[in-house]
Amino acid sequence: MKLNKTPRKPVDPDTDLFYRQIAQQVNSLAEGSLSANYNAQTAAPTTGTYAKGDEIKNSNPSELGAAASKYVIRGWQCLVGGTPGTWVQQRYLTGN
Repeated sequence: MKLNKTPRKPVDPDTDLFYRQIAQQVNSLAEGSLSANYNAQTAAPTTGTYAKGDEIKNSNPSELGAAASKYVIRGWQCLVGGTPGTWVQQRYLTGN
């Protein structure tokens, strides 16, 4: 189910814009859109404090590896919480 981006009651333009932006981001997150994630990065974190289980999406995925063993790095997951924690790649084989 998507959030309605049109307020049902009249509100001032600034509030209306605020609610529309929130609804758009929630809808994009529900659909798996990378653009709705504020924490997407090009590498595992090297600063900041994270908890076990935290995930960071890869904002610049590409196919890597040798023929017959190629993969895409979907993102990184924190296995041991800390500053910055211990991170591992979340790899998906492409079959190429």
